[in-house]
Amino acid sequence: MNLNIRDLTVKYGKIQILNQISFDLTSGEVLCIIGPNGSGKSTLIKTLAGIISSYSGSFALDGVEITGISKNMVAKSIGYVPQDFQYLTSATVLEAVILGRCPHVQWSLTQHDLDTVQNAMEMLNISQMSGKMLTELSGGERQRVFIARTIAQEPEVFLFDEPTSALDIKHQIEVFSMIREISKKRMKSVLVSVHDLNFAYHYADRVMLIDKGNIVRIGPADEVMTEENINSVYGVPMQFIATEAGKYVLPIWDPATPKLSSG
Repeated sequence: MNLNIRDLTVKYGKIQILNQISFDLTSGEVLCIIGPNGSGKSTLIKTLAGIISSYSGSFALDGVEITGISKNMVAKSIGYVPQDFQYLTSATVLEAVILGRCPHVQWSLTQHDLDTVQNAMEMLNISQMSGKMLTELSGGERQRVFIARTIAQEPEVFLFDEPTSALDIKHQIEVFSMIREISKKRMKSVLVSVHDLNFAYHYADRVMLIDKGNIVRIGPADEVMTEENINSVYGVPMQFIATEAGKYVLPIWDPATPKLSSG
């Protein structure tokens, strides 16, 4: 399923957060959004997830405007993993993942529903904690639970907003490897916002660099993530280091002047 965005503009009061954003996301593609804090990454994800409903412009699935699609079909088609999880605190891990099947369930859970939930939990290595309450889990464990819930939903389009922010490096790599697998083997469309530039560089098919609500550049990582583009947007000198495993982005700073810019 393709995601088609044209001239998407979002304002909070008089403050414009996104300015005429236009792009397409195709089946089997991982598109990573990068940009500094406040650039509009989360606002873009939340708007496409339906969390923010006040916007102008066009948002379509396979060319059909989202407003012309039933809410249940949208729920089946788009899966969203937020940055934080302040709800469902009274649920167990299993109950939280089962909720991903809600758009598909009519009367009761089928064996297919249960198998789908179990497979999602195994993918995130959380089966052993199925009976635990979410309140008993660490932030990283809860993050894996909600990623599993979205996988159990079986959407055509995945929207991830900083999906590895609470995870250690081992689980970060596992999640991004899983994202690639979902995209390539299941031909799903994946839009993911990230802070770690190296994950964007190594796991994305394309990268969208945004700043102050505008797309600075969108395209292959080598074309978007140049030293000139990254340095100008982030305001921090960075360089690309070539290794046997590929290129990596490293910040350069003077230890004598560690204060960061407020912008």
